[in-house]
Amino acid sequence: MNILLSLSIIVVTFIIMEFVAWFTHKYIMHGFLWVLHKDHHQKEPGFFEKNDAFFVIFAVPSITLFAFGAEYSSYLLISIGLGILLYGIAYFFVHEVFIHKRLKWFKKSNSRYLTILRKAHYSHHKHLDKEDGESFGMLFVNFKKYK
Repeated sequence: MNILLSLSIIVVTFIIMEFVAWFTHKYIMHGFLWVLHKDHHQKEPGFFEKNDAFFVIFAVPSITLFAFGAEYSSYLLISIGLGILLYGIAYFFVHEVFIHKRLKWFKKSNSRYLTILRKAHYSHHKHLDKEDGESFGMLFVNFKKYK
């Protein structure tokens, strides 16, 4: 498989993962796995949360694709696994480090866009219960609100 095709698969997988993450958050985390996600919506959840189990849950497909890709010399499987891995890394930095400040790496930002993004996400956390915790339109309303 050539490099351009492999890179294309990685990028497409990364983009698809944004939908997968949204779907999982709305219908699974705020659904039957609320028991794991609930502490993420608490006022003072602590450094480690039950919600962190989702890092492992999302890592399993990536690791599995790497293993099968290596076993069967499949660059397709490895590329998809890498796209999932890169999305997970980006998610960690944006959501856990920047938005929730679980690690104190990016405490100050002069970026108006990033400040709006953080505030829009916090409006999601105003909902401390299972219902009404995910609204795609909520982000757009909040972007207008904080301009």
